[in-house]
Amino acid sequence: MVRGTLRGGRPMRGGIRPPFKKTFVPRHPFDLTLAEVVFPKVSPPVDDSALTAALLKRNQDLSPTPAEQTSLGNLVTKVQSVLDNLVVAPGDFNTCQLEEVRQVGSFKKGTILTGNNVADIVVILKTLPTKEACEALAKKVEADLMNTMKTEVLIKADQLLTTIHDKGFDIANSHSKVCIMIATLPQNIRKLEPEIHLDHKVMQSHLAAIRHTRWFEENAHHSSIKVLIRILKDLTKRFDAFSPLSPWMLDLIAHLAIMNNPSRQALPINLAFRRVFQLLSAGLFLPGSAGITDPTEPGHIRVHTAMTLEQQDICCYTSQTLLRVLAHGGYKHILGMEGNTSIVREMSVWNGVVVSPLSAVYEKPVDKKEGDIEEDIEMIEQDEVGSDDAAD
Repeated sequence: MVRGTLRGGRPMRGGIRPPFKKTFVPRHPFDLTLAEVVFPKVSPPVDDSALTAALLKRNQDLSPTPAEQTSLGNLVTKVQSVLDNLVVAPGDFNTCQLEEVRQVGSFKKGTILTGNNVADIVVILKTLPTKEACEALAKKVEADLMNTMKTEVLIKADQLLTTIHDKGFDIANSHSKVCIMIATLPQNIRKLEPEIHLDHKVMQSHLAAIRHTRWFEENAHHSSIKVLIRILKDLTKRFDAFSPLSPWMLDLIAHLAIMNNPSRQALPINLAFRRVFQLLSAGLFLPGSAGITDPTEPGHIRVHTAMTLEQQDICCYTSQTLLRVLAHGGYKHILGMEGNTSIVREMSVWNGVVVSPLSAVYEKPVDKKEGDIEEDIEMIEQDEVGSDDAAD
């Protein structure tokens, strides 16, 4: 290259070399399942029947009892019926207009945990979601429910309790609860005012929940995926390092671990359980990783960018520690059937093999404030999106 010109003869402005901008290329971490053809096994397969039985037993323990399912299902059916009637025939109720009612969340997906008898319903309003409209809708639904339940014999403990909050309102009895989450039409989002209406970010998250549920019903209906999701949800409750993983992240990683393989057939639950820890240990949710692209959002958004850099690091090295414990037969401690969560903080011994917990790698810059770090992350994400679009 001649000074003052670019390759191809085009002169540079003022004869100064333009600053070099490094192109970000996200890469997928090493995945033994996808690379099995290149790295064939040299030893016979390990007998995983004990792990498979433990996973199925743990799933059974985490699944709601028939009584819980019946109680929650009955309440959901009644609330759904009342809301559907308001969509079709609102009568003299004109405080707000309902466009659509959709069930979302774990109950709809079939991944609910025992002891958490909560179902979610999103109500999309044609009108703007004012706080007064939310309160009026809550009172209307409660009144209609009481009218439909007049013929039922209720004890005092079974009386309905309505609670209004910043996302909508809840209707609960002594056994179950239904969360009514308010949303509005997408074209109304830009018209919302913070002092009068519900938060626009909350509205967008409720609309996203509908997209998530629709995608799950179309792509992740396999029973093994639901079993794995239920087990992963329990891990996020017992291990603090996994608590930043949202239910949507768990849905996607469970679908990836079971369905994304050369045969395109569902992997056995034991192999998928190991694969989750292998992927997280290899850096699936670390900066620079291709991660998992959100299939319901435009712009190639990778779901793990919602986590902070510190959370991504903790999730990775905790998975590495648990993967070593799993490799030496400590699956009962991971599943919560024995022991406790101290295996990620203290040294443990498995059949004569010492497993020492790993420590953090990421260090928060001392010369930068939290806001500056968030700006850097946002700039990185923008570069990532730009490079993805260029690749397409």
